[in-house]
Amino acid sequence: MSDPTEGGGQAIGAGTRLVGAGRSPRYTHMAGGRGIVSPPVWRASTILFDSVAELRAAGRDPNDGLYYGRRGTPTQWALAEALTELEPGAAGTMLYPSGVAAVTTALLSVLKPGDELLMVDSAYEPTRAFCRNILAPMGIATRFYDPLAGAGIAELIGERTAAIFLESPGSLTFEVQDIPAIVAVAQARGIVTLLDNTWATPLLLPALALGVDLSILACTKYVVGHSDAMLGSVTAAPARWEALRRTTHALGHCVSPDDAFLASRGLRTLGVRLKAHGEGGLAVARWLETRAEVARVLHPALPSCPGHAAFVRDFAGASGLFSFVLAGGDDAARAALIDGLAHFGIGYSWGGFESLALPIDPAGLRTATRWQAEGPAVRLHIGLEDPADLIADLARGLDRYAAAG
Repeated sequence: MSDPTEGGGQAIGAGTRLVGAGRSPRYTHMAGGRGIVSPPVWRASTILFDSVAELRAAGRDPNDGLYYGRRGTPTQWALAEALTELEPGAAGTMLYPSGVAAVTTALLSVLKPGDELLMVDSAYEPTRAFCRNILAPMGIATRFYDPLAGAGIAELIGERTAAIFLESPGSLTFEVQDIPAIVAVAQARGIVTLLDNTWATPLLLPALALGVDLSILACTKYVVGHSDAMLGSVTAAPARWEALRRTTHALGHCVSPDDAFLASRGLRTLGVRLKAHGEGGLAVARWLETRAEVARVLHPALPSCPGHAAFVRDFAGASGLFSFVLAGGDDAARAALIDGLAHFGIGYSWGGFESLALPIDPAGLRTATRWQAEGPAVRLHIGLEDPADLIADLARGLDRYAAAG
């Protein structure tokens, strides 16, 4: 069998790429030529060398082959290589023990004291907290901007602006950003762009192809896909790769080979899972739009969602995460809706095979824009259950909400 990562000179589809990515014979085959399907789990802290000379030679380029467990084994390398292959033009990918670790290390690789960061106002709350609790004491200023600013972000750029952080769609309110417009402004000014691309993954939004410098994933979500491992990644364009790798090693980041193996395994089915999540999510979202108890549905694939035109232009499809706003009511009514759901778990994270429902209150997190809603909001992750069962479950939940007043 030839290298499954090669396409014989022809472009290959996303599903074929997912199956072959990171499965180079150097990770799956023994010297005799026989191989296994998946790269195995290599657990190691200490690497042994045959001589002092060999040890010293390895130290001259510790990124080239086995050196020390913190630098990884073929298990981690295979996953990093696979994620890099999903972003054409990428120079490499670094792995992290969580999505937050990926976000924070990416930011530290491009910022220094005295710099200013432009941060989207719909960003994930731990990202905001890092700006407030870590960057600010370091002398790095953060200015939050409207998710729908688009090319208008040029008006916010100052002499100290070093980076622009995007998250599209936003993790609670799902505004879709005009990524090409923001990237064009950034490139004209020599500013680095970072995108939290967890919602879409490279399958639905090719971040580096749109000119983004650093594409960030909380692999905990859709890449792992089974809610059983914590993992993050950052994939870098060539100009940002060395700084990212240097910062990552300096901070001592490494991931468990067992978690890397779970992510590699999840990656093989990412395409079919995303398709099912997307189709189920849209079916539920469209049904929610018909309900009198629902004031608004915040799903990027719906024309009513802010930034929908950018979604249609830039994204290849939707995943399963979205929110809806209730028409009036209070927190107790919202809790009555959620507490009695049979097919939705109540918990943080998303991207696994199971559906989740979470009460959200975005208003207190916004500083550059104002979040106003007709009532309490709920975020849903639509898993791999039958959409009809989820809809029936939500219908009963909305009845409880109405009865609660």
